Amino acid sequence: MAYHNPSSSFLIYSLQISNPLPTMASPSRFGLLALSFLSLFLILSESAHSFHFNEATLDSIHQAFRNNSLTSVQLVQHYISRIKTLNPLLHAVVEVNPDALAQAARSDEERKQNIPYQTRLHGIPVLIKDNIGTADRLNTTAGSYALLGSTVSRDAGVMKRLRQAGAIILGKASMSEWAAFRSDKAPNGWCARAGQGKNPYVLSADPCGSSSGSAISVAANLAAVTLGSETDGSIICPSAANSAVGIKPTVGLTSRSGVVPISPRQDTIGPICRTVRDAAYLLETIVGYDPYDSKATKEASKYIPKGGYTQFLKVNGLKGKRIGILRKDFFDFPNNSVKSEVFEQHFNTMRKKGAILIDNLELANASTILDYDQSGEEIALLAEFKLSLNDYLSQLTYSPVKSLADVISFNNKHKSEEKIKEYGQDIFVMSQTTNGITSTERNAIIKMSQLSQMGIETLIRENRLDAIIAIITPDSTFTSVLAIGGYPGISVPAGYDKGVPFGICFGGLKGFEPRLIEIAYGFERASLVRIPPQFKSI
Repeated sequence: MAYHNPSSSFLIYSLQISNPLPTMASPSRFGLLALSFLSLFLILSESAHSFHFNEATLDSIHQAFRNNSLTSVQLVQHYISRIKTLNPLLHAVVEVNPDALAQAARSDEERKQNIPYQTRLHGIPVLIKDNIGTADRLNTTAGSYALLGSTVSRDAGVMKRLRQAGAIILGKASMSEWAAFRSDKAPNGWCARAGQGKNPYVLSADPCGSSSGSAISVAANLAAVTLGSETDGSIICPSAANSAVGIKPTVGLTSRSGVVPISPRQDTIGPICRTVRDAAYLLETIVGYDPYDSKATKEASKYIPKGGYTQFLKVNGLKGKRIGILRKDFFDFPNNSVKSEVFEQHFNTMRKKGAILIDNLELANASTILDYDQSGEEIALLAEFKLSLNDYLSQLTYSPVKSLADVISFNNKHKSEEKIKEYGQDIFVMSQTTNGITSTERNAIIKMSQLSQMGIETLIRENRLDAIIAIITPDSTFTSVLAIGGYPGISVPAGYDKGVPFGICFGGLKGFEPRLIEIAYGFERASLVRIPPQFKSI
């Protein structure tokens, strides 16, 4: 069934593509041949232009703008062409913005006229996660057909800042439907509108979620930079799984207004990019006060450093930093394994660069924090989601659904499209049974606050740490440590195990972004782990 946005003549991208490449988990001769042609096409398209598009950074793009070897129109054309080629395989992009080329032409004209833009985002194509509202011809659906055709009254807070910076909105990235809060059974990276997102390194590997499309897209060079969102792990995990850099900001540092919500207590919006530098540029652009998310953004504005975040991009950023290693619970892999050997190398590298590593630290009450039920996180999120989603839907200019109950009903009426038989909607149903923030939920929230104070806050303050670190894979639980207290984290590529990427996360207390950026940038420069994906079918 083809769904069409009544406010736009642009049909969703994933449904425009016919005859996608066969599933690559068990490739046929045709599949392998198709991959060979795909590789050849990508090589030829790269060599056809003097600018090296593959792995391009914001700095290299702006240098090309200055020496007139590249225009924004050419850049957008390249990414659209690459999306057309790779999206049938990766299912990473839901829609391409029909106005992207017009925005690019305007950016080129502004540069010709020397209109001053003091930002690295001017003229840059950005892919936006499909739960971030855009007041244009793009849909905002959280990957679900239930919201297809809905219209927002204004841009999300982060979108307003991107437009003010002169960014080009390339389109909407796929995601785990409803930010993985519809069902426990749905796989990471799946949504009804785009299908199953694929990890570009090993196509059968878990891409993680829920910002799967953003991470897949930037890893596969379908966009210059991307935006994701996180409630618990949804930036950190897909960044690690797709060998990208993801910054989960302190809650409130970036506005959540106009974003399909789960929890105002935990939700945050952040960059997913190929480099720490690009992620810092993007973070610098989107932070700040928003009257539509006033309480959280006003409180967090005290953490925004004067002069922005790029000043902390220091090659010697590891020097003198005290970093805690949480072996127990967070580095659980056999001795002599690939991951074990890689991380011992990384620890040695950090020491050589001047970091002070405090090893074998343990997080108080870790087993409770990492238990979704026992920590209180599940109890709180179920109630917060129903309240927040109903409020979000009430603010839409138009929506086919007006409440969580309507969404559940829609899914039951469209079981085939939404794969209800296969994946269900158990989380939705549990959320619908809640009745606001009662004493049960308040006690759960208090418990999480106490766990955070006795856990990460005490650990960091008593050991005078600048960061704690943990390995990040789709099976990791470290993100819950950061999630329940609204703390920041940065995921950086750490290595590959049989071709599948894994990451290292540097986490800290609220407002620790400057020192985390120093550490992450220093580590990235010292390790140089990231390589472009090869779309392997093993």
